[in-house]
Amino acid sequence: MNTTTLRKAGLMVLLAGQLLPMIDFSIVNVALDAMAASLHATAIELALIVAIYGIAFAVCLAMGSRLGDNFGRRRLFISGVWLFALASLLCGLANNVNTLLLARALQGIGAALVVPQILATLHVTLQGRDHARAIGLYGGIGGLAFIIGQVLGGFLIGANIAGYGWRSVFLINLPVCLLILLTARRFIPETRNAQPLPIDKAGTLLLAGATGSLMVALALGPVLHWSWPCLLLLMLFPLLLIQLWRTEIALEKRGGAPLLPPVLLRLPSMRFGISLAVLFFSCWSGFMFAVALTLQSGIGMSAFSSGNAFIALGATYFIVSISSTRIVEKLGKRHTLLLGCVIQMSGLVLLMATFYYGWLTVNIFTLIPATAIIGGGQALIVSTFYRIGMADVPTDYAGAGSATLSTVQQAAFGMGPMALGSLFTQMLQQGDYQQAVLATLAAEWLLMLVLVLRTLGSKRTFVASCQAARTSR
Repeated sequence: MNTTTLRKAGLMVLLAGQLLPMIDFSIVNVALDAMAASLHATAIELALIVAIYGIAFAVCLAMGSRLGDNFGRRRLFISGVWLFALASLLCGLANNVNTLLLARALQGIGAALVVPQILATLHVTLQGRDHARAIGLYGGIGGLAFIIGQVLGGFLIGANIAGYGWRSVFLINLPVCLLILLTARRFIPETRNAQPLPIDKAGTLLLAGATGSLMVALALGPVLHWSWPCLLLLMLFPLLLIQLWRTEIALEKRGGAPLLPPVLLRLPSMRFGISLAVLFFSCWSGFMFAVALTLQSGIGMSAFSSGNAFIALGATYFIVSISSTRIVEKLGKRHTLLLGCVIQMSGLVLLMATFYYGWLTVNIFTLIPATAIIGGGQALIVSTFYRIGMADVPTDYAGAGSATLSTVQQAAFGMGPMALGSLFTQMLQQGDYQQAVLATLAAEWLLMLVLVLRTLGSKRTFVASCQAARTSR
């Protein structure tokens, strides 16, 4: 394996590559109202525009990691940036919802080729303090991407540069992609595994089928009034999951290389990490979808004001995430997670009170207290995700474990706008935006309560695994 040291310039190029796909999770939320007016998109179609990116990302993430290990991480990184740039151009030129959905799916595939190569490259090219500093930047980039996505998206739509409107939130990716492509080969060393692993075709197809059937059912169910095709897709989801499990077990017994190794799913820490991902990240993406739509369509904020309304959330997320290592060292993973959940739930209650009592006067400043609290809680929860999930994963399975957790994380991101977005849409049909957003936030609060109860009931998991590795590197 090539272990050439990664220089600062190469690290900056990799982090720019990480920033691009993460910005596209948040920047699109600000553009939803403008897209609805331009493309005559329904609420469910808007949810699909947000979610299909996360679905494609989740389905292809594990495969992207395997391809990078086999064929070269820098090569896959560059290929992913090329695809992401092409897809961003198609998004900017889309003149109907179907074209935009296809382009968003291609964006997700490109992101899935880019992201796994970043963390893997950091692991094999850096050591000691340089490695710790790089991982800290990697972890904190989420908050920075969130701020940039919200503010930049609102500015671009409000400025309406050259009359491009919402299309500029995709076209802005092109110069950044070009800069990455011009510098990647020069500054990023090529690395790959010495022993290439075969592609698990059956596992890849079954994972795609399971994820796709669930997401499509949740997206189309409310529109089609849960007719038999939607129910059939829902029933197909667990069947495909069972078949995926059986296929991966059989491949593991034959000495093969499963896409999602079953041995990892037998580990208590991995199972807890997966449940944490499903509960929290689906809440996060569903929250962003519902609140962004409420601020613009319900309250009447401009896209720029809507984006700025989340600055406090992103800022506290970024600040707390930087300090999260010291907090985890002092409190431990379990108590840090519980503290994050309590802070997050408190912020949700305050936000519900803000919408309920001050609906007619809601603005950027009245949202600051609640969103700032929510951002701090989210940062503490996210800071424990990989630490807990990877706590007792053997070194030989580190890459597969990271890919497994990332896949579930991205699937949950895609699930949020589907599940909570469906609730939001149903409530909107029966009432108004105020009732819809309050019901959605209440549902998220209940899901966070489930996570608290799950954490309180998993003390043995933390004692057995988390004490073995107090903090990640």
